[in-house]
Amino acid sequence: MKITNTLSGKKENFIPQGDEVKMYVCGITPQSEAHIGHAMSYISFDVIRRYLKFRGYKVRCVQNFTDIDDKIIAKAAAQGISISELAEKNMASFMEDMDAINISRMDLYPRATEEIPQILEIVQNLVDKGFAYSSNGSVYFRVTKLEGYGKLAHRTLDQMLVGARIEPEEEKENFMDFVIWKAAKPNEPSWDSPWGQGRPGWHIECSAMAYKYLGETLDIHGGGADLIFPHHENEIAQSESFTGKKPFVKYWLHNGLLCLSEEKMSKSIGNIISIKQVLDKYSSDALRVFVLSSHYRSPLTYTQEALEAAASGAKRLTQALKSDTVGDKPATIDIEAYRQRFIDAMDDDFNTPRALAVLFDLTREINRLRDEKCVISRGQSTLKELAAVLGLTLEQTEKSLENAAPFIQLLVDTRNNLRTAKQYQLADDIRNQIATLGVTIEDSPDGTTWKFSL
Repeated sequence: MKITNTLSGKKENFIPQGDEVKMYVCGITPQSEAHIGHAMSYISFDVIRRYLKFRGYKVRCVQNFTDIDDKIIAKAAAQGISISELAEKNMASFMEDMDAINISRMDLYPRATEEIPQILEIVQNLVDKGFAYSSNGSVYFRVTKLEGYGKLAHRTLDQMLVGARIEPEEEKENFMDFVIWKAAKPNEPSWDSPWGQGRPGWHIECSAMAYKYLGETLDIHGGGADLIFPHHENEIAQSESFTGKKPFVKYWLHNGLLCLSEEKMSKSIGNIISIKQVLDKYSSDALRVFVLSSHYRSPLTYTQEALEAAASGAKRLTQALKSDTVGDKPATIDIEAYRQRFIDAMDDDFNTPRALAVLFDLTREINRLRDEKCVISRGQSTLKELAAVLGLTLEQTEKSLENAAPFIQLLVDTRNNLRTAKQYQLADDIRNQIATLGVTIEDSPDGTTWKFSL
């Protein structure tokens, strides 16, 4: 198995450090509802985790909630509610969304506000070692103290400063130093510390939670490409300085960003589509096919047409599992060849577009064998098994059935009108098209009825 490591910029053989793959995925700042950019990221890492397990690895996966942050504080104040109330509401909504898109539950979901003792321990250690310094109640990390700062982003300090607008900051020794403990401001949550009342900086939270629940070194750390710098770069700086162990993470994996009208989808821009809005119209499988049709490291552009195509693809996969036609002729399908093609695709840096292509090829073969009245149960079982690795349920949802019913009834009525007009060929054509939707039509002296055959 080969995966692309952001740190080296190359595909590397995947060799975990121990018997259990230790995986950390950056979670949300619960300031509002999760959007489909979040869905893209968490579907990608869910599939990576599922595939590792499929290949026989034990995996321990942790995902955090950053439940204290400048944005949460501002949003709560604007809504006239407490910070904890806002965070709790959006964390609950997030978990509902993750369940709805079939994201496997993580082993642990730590919250920043519950890890203050661990955070303070790391901050104090960094101060004691000279990697950090206090100033006016805040604590900053000295980037010049650490050799190799910028290695994840593949930039040196000098390169980072080129073109930067440098404002004088009295509290910092260096423009690039970043805060790991923030001095308290009026009417904001704060905790006691050796430097006075304050709260943790953004980057230190993930270092503390990763260390506490996964140890000094991780196998995989995942997140969006927008987190490479400064968040993940600063995680490396803090963690390696604290533990003295390198590397903090063996394999850094970053998903591409979701775009809407060629702009990154984000709360700050305001061009977001929530997961709930998408699921009001499309199934979880449709959303997954949309995401997985692009490689996880590539950017993806959201369009209505792309979602419609993904929904159609998900429906084709689902219909291959229908059992209305039972054959008894032996099948000639080479199941192991399809399975190996799927493994080859996923072993190549989790290439889900190629893996999906294997599922569609298998679906085509199942449908051919069905038409020839062959036994297709083994092919169907393999399709369902491999689809599950991608998190696809291949189940017809009540919502999709309910939404489709009026359109199917319209087609059935049109067919009946054509039969009355003795246009039998057109009526048969409509019947055949309806059958491809997984619908069975039954004509009787009492009239025409139909039902979903899935």
